[in-house]
Amino acid sequence: MYTNIYFVRHAHSTYTPDELNRPLSVKGFKDVNLVTKLLQNKQIDVVYASPYRRAIQTVQGIADYIGKEITYEERFKERKLAEKPVADFETGIKQVWENPNFCLKGGESNIAAQGRGVEALIHLLEEQQSKNIVVGTHGNIMVLMMNYFDKTYGLEFWKELQMPDIYQLSFDGTTLLAIKRIWNEHP
Repeated sequence: MYTNIYFVRHAHSTYTPDELNRPLSVKGFKDVNLVTKLLQNKQIDVVYASPYRRAIQTVQGIADYIGKEITYEERFKERKLAEKPVADFETGIKQVWENPNFCLKGGESNIAAQGRGVEALIHLLEEQQSKNIVVGTHGNIMVLMMNYFDKTYGLEFWKELQMPDIYQLSFDGTTLLAIKRIWNEHP
């Protein structure tokens, strides 16, 4: 039996500089209903999420549907690009993707962020074998984890993500078998 990870990139949020408590926008809350509907027929066993409010809010519907509490996992939080907002975000994000060891002042390199995300993912795969697991997370850290297993997932892929977005990663043990986008399956 395979383990399926359903990475759920959070829905649209209302921007505030407070990363931890940034809430979903009105549009984001509407999209939570679609996220829940898409995951209802996937026989979800457990729900994990970044401790960031927007990630939690995005997967709360499926957690309620299966009657389970969300387990918060610090290592699934978004990568920290820099200690302060970056004047030119596009240039900053391009720099860290072009050189995986590079980091802006006070930020995380791709290698560091990927390492913590993959560590948490491997732990889940070992602890929750043969289960269907939802992980509420963020675009950059999600793509970094996918990139660890398949290098075709990188900066250009990240740029095409939607808010929300859902990808199913199927594993045999800790070996990735397939990645499938399921956000596009909504009616």
